[in-house]
Amino acid sequence: MISAEPSYQRTGGRACRAPARRLAGRMAVLTGASSGIGRAIAEELAAAGASLCLLGRRPQMLREVAPCLAEGARRMIYQVDLAVREQIEAFASSFVRDGGQADILVHSAGVISIGTLENASIDDFDWQLSVNVRAPYLLTKTLLPLVKNRRGQIVFVNSNAGLCAVPGSGQYSASKHALTGLADSLRAEVNGQVRVMSVYAGSTATPMQAALHVAKQRVYAPELLIQPEDVASLVIHALSLPGSVEVTALHMRPGASPG
Repeated sequence: MISAEPSYQRTGGRACRAPARRLAGRMAVLTGASSGIGRAIAEELAAAGASLCLLGRRPQMLREVAPCLAEGARRMIYQVDLAVREQIEAFASSFVRDGGQADILVHSAGVISIGTLENASIDDFDWQLSVNVRAPYLLTKTLLPLVKNRRGQIVFVNSNAGLCAVPGSGQYSASKHALTGLADSLRAEVNGQVRVMSVYAGSTATPMQAALHVAKQRVYAPELLIQPEDVASLVIHALSLPGSVEVTALHMRPGASPG
């Protein structure tokens, strides 16, 4: 089921920041905005004056993201399961019908399941490929004409696993390596029309990372990890650069090994 929820909010409350509106007048379409890096990017985009279009399976959680929008900024929320092709395609049709535009497209949704090749479930592999690769591919394909029309930007939130695999994460690493290939190929195809950036973040203090530590029976010390807000700050800076420069990749890791 697809639902749209346009709304308008103004800043002015004590909880709302009022920084320079570097991205005023632009609309950003985001997946994975309910938590972690995706939410931090959505918050920074809103602070920079952008309108938001948020996709996810739980609209009630997305309504809590970026409660303060710039004057005149728009919020659109769509209930979409990224593992279901038909829902992504239906979203694209609804988005155009609702008057949406795509200046910025951020792919931040991702899932992970660990296990060796010998023991990991093929169903888990299909699940990760569906959400981590096929969904960004299909969503980009459906929205690319809009992004081109706006001479916009696309951000693929990847992982260091998309560059270097480690034992026990072959399925996840394969999906993230595929995402690297998708971004690199797309960048060459739309050079001069759309800027494409991959974000390779090491261990970041997110709910996914917390669950991963539990699965690996490791002590979770979020203060030793990259903070989502720091990733978002770099992403927004790159998105705000003039069109004369293209940041193709951001690489980051914790300042000190968490052990």
